Amino acid sequence: MANEVSRMLPSELGAVKIADEVVSIIAGMAAADIDGVASMSGGIGGGIAEVLGRRNLSKGVKVEVGEEEAKIDIFIIVDYGVRIPDVAWDIQESVKNALETMTGLRVSQVNIHVQGVQFPEEELEPESETELEPEKTEGEKNLSEEVEE
Repeated sequence: MANEVSRMLPSELGAVKIADEVVSIIAGMAAADIDGVASMSGGIGGGIAEVLGRRNLSKGVKVEVGEEEAKIDIFIIVDYGVRIPDVAWDIQESVKNALETMTGLRVSQVNIHVQGVQFPEEELEPESETELEPEKTEGEKNLSEEVEE
């Protein structure tokens, strides 16, 4: 069962329980939406969940939630060519704003861990048949012309 944090409403109407998984999902979605983030970096468990058909929305996110504050660790892979500090600052701001707005928790830390760089995939042109065939010698050219006639 997921860990939960309980917060008392100021009106004393009761407790609001927010599961750590909910905090992780909000943080993960806020981070993944930032330009320059190629993907979230998860362990082997995240890859297994995706193979089984479940998208792990909290992949690459570790949270420590107290009664009124949260500490977040985000593990990402960035696109090649981006300015990493700018991407990290954008993630920190986005995650902090999303969590404080949606949960009411005070976010004390958003730590960014850059785990890798994703390079653009080179578009490989399919080789034409002429490139696959070896160069014909003069004798082979003459022979193939005779066969065609």
